Amino acid sequence: MDQVTNEIVSYYEHRYEEATRLQRRPQSRLERIRTLELLRELLPPAPARVLDVGGGPGAYARELITDGHHVRLIDIVPSHVEQARAGVPPIDAVVGDARELPEPDAAHDATLLLGPLYHLHERADRVRAIREAIRVTRPGGPIVVAAIGRFAGPIDFVATARFDDRTVAEARRLVTDGVNDTSIGFTQAYFHRVSELRDECREAGLAGVVIHGVEGPAWPAAEAAQSGPDAERIFDAALELARVYSAEPDVAGVSAHLLAIGTRAA
Repeated sequence: MDQVTNEIVSYYEHRYEEATRLQRRPQSRLERIRTLELLRELLPPAPARVLDVGGGPGAYARELITDGHHVRLIDIVPSHVEQARAGVPPIDAVVGDARELPEPDAAHDATLLLGPLYHLHERADRVRAIREAIRVTRPGGPIVVAAIGRFAGPIDFVATARFDDRTVAEARRLVTDGVNDTSIGFTQAYFHRVSELRDECREAGLAGVVIHGVEGPAWPAAEAAQSGPDAERIFDAALELARVYSAEPDVAGVSAHLLAIGTRAA
């Protein structure tokens, strides 16, 4: 592994608990609900062969197994793979790199790339990972590529009352530079503009690309209201607005996460 990859693995092995992330905050709950809704709309009828690349401890994989799909998970963090294997239901999981998948050509009916692009600084590496997802998917099969939105960090800091001079400077820098400042708390990461994610997917050869804003434009309101008397009402409204505006290009970039959905050309 190179130094950046080692830092990422160490972060998830020793500093951050990924297994409970999707239940901890309003933003994460929105991410989980909307991602599952989009996957269930997109995936072929069960049982389909689904490859979950960067699937972590298996939060989405377990849901899809329960739906009747055959899921194989690949993640670069060994402890994530161990958690995926040990959970209920157990997941067929192996350690691997999204840029060089240990899978045959066209072996899967659908491929999910729901984390690797977060941590690849170089455009060439991101395009390579998308090409690998295309390679291992059967012709005509759906492929889902996730990215962190360029402005997610500063918006999050405002919504959770942590915005200060340091994050003002970070907000200004992110207008032109998508590389995360690790001193603020997160590990090595890259934050995408909507147009950039679309261009990378098309360069890799993904057909029919549509970009969705996962949490929608009201997720900061749900974060800000989480300790107040109207928390659930505002969360429900934010979720409904996320559904309404999911593929609306003019607001997709406000979401904390983006999903590019396309297919391998027949």
